[in-house]
Amino acid sequence: MLTEAQKRANQKYNAKAYDQIKIVVKKGRRDEIKQFAEKCGMSLNAYVNYLIEKDMAESEK
Repeated sequence: MLTEAQKRANQKYNAKAYDQIKIVVKKGRRDEIKQFAEKCGMSLNAYVNYLIEKDMAESEK
């Protein structure tokens, strides 16, 4: 379990190192997508990033 100081340090690092994108899906769809990502061996975040990278690579061809 993280201490409050560790949580703040993580939040500070994440704010500096990452951009965030919010996406909106219909109710229940998030869990469906998350379960599919887990079946593929990925987190929801990793799955979305994988799809973005794959689509961008394919569009460059």
